[in-house]
Amino acid sequence: MTDFSYLGNADPAAIEGYYQQYRQQPESVDASWRKFFEGFEFARTANGVAAEQAPEQFIKEVNVLNLIGAYRQRGHLFTKTNPVRTRRQYGGKLTLENFELDESDLDTVFHAGARLGLGPAALRDIVQMLEETYCHSVGVEYKFIRDPKVMEWLQERMESCRNRLNYSKDQKLRMLRKLMQAVTLEKFMHARFVGQKRFSLEGLEVFIPAMEAIVEIGAYFGVREFLVGMAHRGRLNMLTNILGKGYQHIFWEFEGKALDDHLFMGDVKYHLGHSADRVTHNGKSVHLSLAPNPSHLEAIDPVVEGLARAKLDNLFNGDLKKVLPILVHGDSSIAGQGIVYELLQMSQLEGYQTGGTMHIVLNNQVGFTTNYIEARSSTYCTDVAKTTLSPVFHVNADDVEAVCYVVQVALEFRQRFHRDVFIDILGYRKHGHNEGDEPRFTQPILYKAIAKHPDPFAIYSEKLISEDVIDAAYAKQIAKEFRAELDEAYEKAMTSKTSAAPSFLTDRWAELRFSNKEDFRESPHTGVSIDELQRIGTRINQLPADKKFFSKVEKIYADRRAMMENGEQLDWASGELLAYATLLEEGFRVRISGQDSRRGTFSHRHAMLRVEDTELAYFPLQNISEQQAPFEIYNSPLSEYGVLGFETGYAMATPDALVVWEAQFGDFFNGAQIIIDQFITGSEAKWKRGSGLVMLLPHGLEGQGPEHSSGRMERFLAECAETNMQVANITTPANFFHALRRQLHRPFRTPLIVMSPKSLLRHPQCVSPLRDFDKDSRFHEVFDDPNAEPKAVKRVLLCTGKLYYELLKRQQDEKRNDVAIIRIEQLYPLPKYQLENIVKRYANAKEHFWVQEEPENM
Repeated sequence: MTDFSYLGNADPAAIEGYYQQYRQQPESVDASWRKFFEGFEFARTANGVAAEQAPEQFIKEVNVLNLIGAYRQRGHLFTKTNPVRTRRQYGGKLTLENFELDESDLDTVFHAGARLGLGPAALRDIVQMLEETYCHSVGVEYKFIRDPKVMEWLQERMESCRNRLNYSKDQKLRMLRKLMQAVTLEKFMHARFVGQKRFSLEGLEVFIPAMEAIVEIGAYFGVREFLVGMAHRGRLNMLTNILGKGYQHIFWEFEGKALDDHLFMGDVKYHLGHSADRVTHNGKSVHLSLAPNPSHLEAIDPVVEGLARAKLDNLFNGDLKKVLPILVHGDSSIAGQGIVYELLQMSQLEGYQTGGTMHIVLNNQVGFTTNYIEARSSTYCTDVAKTTLSPVFHVNADDVEAVCYVVQVALEFRQRFHRDVFIDILGYRKHGHNEGDEPRFTQPILYKAIAKHPDPFAIYSEKLISEDVIDAAYAKQIAKEFRAELDEAYEKAMTSKTSAAPSFLTDRWAELRFSNKEDFRESPHTGVSIDELQRIGTRINQLPADKKFFSKVEKIYADRRAMMENGEQLDWASGELLAYATLLEEGFRVRISGQDSRRGTFSHRHAMLRVEDTELAYFPLQNISEQQAPFEIYNSPLSEYGVLGFETGYAMATPDALVVWEAQFGDFFNGAQIIIDQFITGSEAKWKRGSGLVMLLPHGLEGQGPEHSSGRMERFLAECAETNMQVANITTPANFFHALRRQLHRPFRTPLIVMSPKSLLRHPQCVSPLRDFDKDSRFHEVFDDPNAEPKAVKRVLLCTGKLYYELLKRQQDEKRNDVAIIRIEQLYPLPKYQLENIVKRYANAKEHFWVQEEPENM
């Protein structure tokens, strides 16, 4: 489409001057002006405009072009997208008078019509097209996009069909049936389970045909995996009518039937996840997953993105077209929860790309009891989308055809440009926050309107009857048949004694189980032969001769090679990198991310090296051998909540990978506390979901004041129960090596929180000989005092972490043989068996002290 933006602010006198110049010598004016004047000449001749009238006509052409631009820019402010409320009034309405035009111009032909693909056209036709495209059931925000190709693609795609499609009879009947199922199920549950919370979808039932369209159209465009994250509202309808979870299962859960898995604690029915395979109408096989999640709104978002990235990496070789993450938001939560912004800032970064997310807002215009004008400062709840220049479609929830059309355009956009896209479905909430809540306390006017408003199935039925697509009997019959199906499922649920526990992402976990207390009695052997360690250790510390690196880095790597050759004093970084390298050689993927994790906050890791005087990067751990597994390490954005959530999702989907998140400082995990509370500590018990995620939290009082002094291990210990995670404060490089390796060498996956050291990274005594990494070695949950003489010991000190080295120095300086120092490397699960056996050695001890570096009240 020719760009006429140069006309927008043109001076009328200048236009007249250009025109006279064009009439005398056409080649003397710029090509863009020449093309405009050619079109104008055509339109002037067609309308019988005399040459002397040309300047006034020029101005009107410019005015029409400005009118077109205004519809594209601001048409979304004047749409018919709200089914139950009158829209707020905005200035600068799209009236003819505001563009110095009037009704007498309606039948005038303007060359500006070419900008809409109409060619020279009457103003009446231009306005009609603009109204139909930008101001009916669909409003679009896209003019803020800075890439002209993207903006022009959207413009052409929408204007060529006036933002609507003519659906076939069969397509209309499928939409009608999905609407019927959504509406009827909600009414059935409302009647059968009076007063029970279900967080009804009523008022936004169009979400179900919208999701059906996403699956059908997405499969047509090449998507093979759909991963959905959504809060509680509408989840039961989604589980049954899209993912195919049996109605009987839902009714079991309403009746509180006992679960058939006694190890599974469970969660409320509107938090549970589900996975299913299905075949679309076009014969495409796809997999759908709805992730389980808590009531913390939007917390599931980064987890779903991590799941999607894991699928892309492990199943589809990075093909962004194959996996589609779908995040379903509420209008108040998308505007109010900062995690949405964090996630958007991650969306185009190398380590976190998933090919574009489809964001669907179920906009019921109320947050709990809060009116939308009290819930945000922005015009729209979706204004955060502008952060990443993502287009936003606002659409009326009563117009199912418009919603399904928008889904198609959004999917085409996502598959073509691999960017996020937002669909804001404006509807309402039939009941209060839940079915027992009274909404008229706070929204009396709105709920009077809602009480009179027909449901979308009734609205669409009437539309199809008026179009002679169906008759009234057809709509009643399909609803009656579906109601009978629900009645049958209800009767079966009432006669069953137990309910099936949910399943989610079971495929890659089939050979794994959950842990038990006996699993932590003793760690398995996780060592590697000395020959293999030296081979791998030499390889990862050998820099390519044809590349020049920063001199300090070259010295670090030379020192590491010397450590490997000597074999007596491997430091912390060497032990850590050997763990990654040996796992990679065994075929396990390793993924690490965090703020500054490539170098390491305290400059110890150096897993990525810059070639001197270039931006080229070299990763030694990617260059071990041809058969090694992939190694990835990313510097994350300055986000804890979003990035830890992402890595949690990645770990959930890849039990055969070591997934590590490292905090810049240990106390920074505070910003991700919701992820820890809801996903890391309890997902096994609530949702039967395991995770082998490793969290590295630099810990210890290092004179940095209260801000950077502790990872606050007591917060984790307060959440430990039923072997739900491991908390370790490790004091030797070899023990860290084994802690990382055992994550993948046991038949279960349990999160590991490591209070990783700061001062010990270069402490002269915090070293390990190569023999401690050998094939017959393992992780030590407790270290006895190697210097103590049991009979002489009168006092036993138990401690953890770097404090051991301070106590050791005091013990050695004072030559105290009456004091034994026992290190507890794993604080949970507490190694009682090993601890009791060690303490028994000191039968003569009269005093036993727990010594910690934090203040006593910590």
